[in-house]
Amino acid sequence: MNLNEPITAQRVGQAVGKFRWTICALLFFATTVNYLDRQVLSLLAPDLSRQFGWSNTDYANIAAVFQFTYAISMLFAGRVVDKIGTKAAFVAAICIWSTGAVMHAFAEPMGEGIAAISGALGIAVIPVSIAGFMLARAVLAVGESANFPTAIKVTAEYFPKRERSFATGIFNSGANVGAVLAPISVPLIAGLWGWQAAFIIIGMLGFIWMGVWLAVYEKPENQKRLSAGELAHIRSDLDASAPVSTGAGKKVSWFKLLKYRQTWAFAFGKFMTDGVWWFFLFWLPTYLSEQYGLKGAAIVVPLTVLYSMTMVGSIGGGWFPSYFMARGDAPYDGRMKAMLVIALFPLLVLLAQPFGHISVWVPVLLIGVGASAHQAWSCNIFTTVSDMFPQKTVASVVGIGGMAGGLGGVLLTKLGGWVFDYYKSVGDIRTGYMIMFAICAVAYLVAWSVMKMLVPRHKEITDL
Repeated sequence: MNLNEPITAQRVGQAVGKFRWTICALLFFATTVNYLDRQVLSLLAPDLSRQFGWSNTDYANIAAVFQFTYAISMLFAGRVVDKIGTKAAFVAAICIWSTGAVMHAFAEPMGEGIAAISGALGIAVIPVSIAGFMLARAVLAVGESANFPTAIKVTAEYFPKRERSFATGIFNSGANVGAVLAPISVPLIAGLWGWQAAFIIIGMLGFIWMGVWLAVYEKPENQKRLSAGELAHIRSDLDASAPVSTGAGKKVSWFKLLKYRQTWAFAFGKFMTDGVWWFFLFWLPTYLSEQYGLKGAAIVVPLTVLYSMTMVGSIGGGWFPSYFMARGDAPYDGRMKAMLVIALFPLLVLLAQPFGHISVWVPVLLIGVGASAHQAWSCNIFTTVSDMFPQKTVASVVGIGGMAGGLGGVLLTKLGGWVFDYYKSVGDIRTGYMIMFAICAVAYLVAWSVMKMLVPRHKEITDL
């Protein structure tokens, strides 16, 4: 079969198969494991803070190390994924991040080693527990940074454009499932065998996933489980004159990618909004503990309900642009219309504090709507990259945007730590959360406005 010849399912005379959804399921489970590993620390943070004497700023610094390392690594992760391909990239990523997840269990001895080396070099010594957790978070971040660039590139390989946001919504909902499973499993494991066991057991799940990935995944043109009809469907919206991407080709520099407004639109959208999800992920257990006195098992039900809501946002948000595309909009234009509607829902988070005195369930449900909107936004903003850029550059552009999102997350996390410590010291922690919730609520409308200004309408890049 000529790989550059445009083909259709009708021409090959075969029904469209469903193997591409098996690949989507693998991406879903990888993202689930990714967020399980990421969430363990935030769930144990109230207990670990009491055990090690951390302030909100100390915890923010540990979280910020993850976010900063994640941000910088995202830039290089996208480059590596484009260079070595999706199969090898996921294997490397899962090995690194699972190792980093397990390392948290040994934070104290690692911290003692760092303190000894720092003392010998005459460098100011970071408290032992903080240093050890910072190191483990940094390793975790390096590995996890490759998850989304790789998954988005796999989606571009295995799905036509009209299906990509839905497929992205499905695998992105793994983040929500991980966030739901974590408050159920982590306190139980920690209660039975100690906090170290929670990091070890959850961390080992990645190696199980890796074995399945190695056994199942191949590029579409090499995939024996993929029918000719399904391969035709995957390529159905390729330009007949465009060669099928095999992941190889001339290297495109970061500087060349940065000359396009499309790159800046994606990066700004990520910068403004990624930190909101990370804020919810890292601070909600502490919020429920500080403001409502919930601890341990009492936090499980509210967090489970909240993150269960986000699954609806992720999958529904992935489907939503198809409504506009069916009415004749180009993929990018349909996504931007959907994203404008989605950007309105986080405004409900503004009501969490004014009405929070009624019941803990008021902020839980309102924040749940905001978090759901984030996941709907996320699966669409990711897919704008594959709408406009050729496959060989998708992971690199996602990496650039991911770095911008990570840096935005660092700023929001550090700001949260400072705001919470200040307002806690003056006995008005409610105001601190009101300020942070207000920032989270308006971030999406600001992001959408700038993205629309930079890229007013769909314009595919063809000169790379």
